[in-house]
Amino acid sequence: MSTTSRDALARALGRVGIWSFALQTLAADDERAAIGAYDSLGFRTTWIPESLGSKDVLAHAGILLAASPAMIVATGIANIYARDPMAMANGAHALADAYPGRFVLGIGVSHAPSVAVRGAEYGSPIATMTAYLDAMDAAMYAGPTPARPAPRILAALGPRMLELAAVRTDGAHPYFVPVEHTAMARERLGPDAFLAVEQTAVIDVDRARARDVARTFAKRYLELPNYANNLRRLGYTDDDVAGHGSDRLVDAVIVQGSADDVAARVREHLDAGADHVCVQLRSADPRDTAVEGYRELLAALSDLGG
Repeated sequence: MSTTSRDALARALGRVGIWSFALQTLAADDERAAIGAYDSLGFRTTWIPESLGSKDVLAHAGILLAASPAMIVATGIANIYARDPMAMANGAHALADAYPGRFVLGIGVSHAPSVAVRGAEYGSPIATMTAYLDAMDAAMYAGPTPARPAPRILAALGPRMLELAAVRTDGAHPYFVPVEHTAMARERLGPDAFLAVEQTAVIDVDRARARDVARTFAKRYLELPNYANNLRRLGYTDDDVAGHGSDRLVDAVIVQGSADDVAARVREHLDAGADHVCVQLRSADPRDTAVEGYRELLAALSDLGG
């Protein structure tokens, strides 16, 4: 059930946040230094994933929250197949109690191939998520109820999951999507739900090199049916989603070029209805925390005012 207003979440998280795979590759001391650098730049929110082999996302969030006096940490996303509903709900309660107003719980159904590796059976996404949310709401918790419960949002791509996010949670977190998806998502969510859109980007003025990096990452996502099917719903063809993706598709989902180019794409998502855009800066080095790139991006977005 929704507990935090769209406006309140938008004010808290800011217009632009950081989305980082790199943090999970680092030793704790190194990621503490990175989150401190993000904090010093002025970003309010950092998003972290839970993919196969990654750090447990709730424990990871605790490390990052303890390393900063102010940074909001959001999970993008906590995999519902990685823990039962009571464990998910109670982990979020504990973090919300320890760090009031600084933890956002994003949860999602992941992808059938990833779930199979965990030894679980991938169920119907809508039915599975609905039952999971019911169980979270009913979970027992021995600790005190947090004064400010963690906002809950869903990883959502298709119309039905977006509609579920609007009815049962505070909003949605689409990943690997073009701007036209943001417009559709806002329509499906309605006016009251929070929309936090992930945008992957490569800041590199060498266009050929940037395209190579972008195509490498696009291939990983296009191998997962949920992403490929979402793009097909938006009008991309089988040829577009094959292999590393067509140039048209790659350019639509991964912006490449200068910080100004990335800033322009962020503004497009905001104009299309996003409340918050979490930018994932990628390079050929998976451990690159991209501090300088985020510094350039923030300067290019100075007119947004946070």
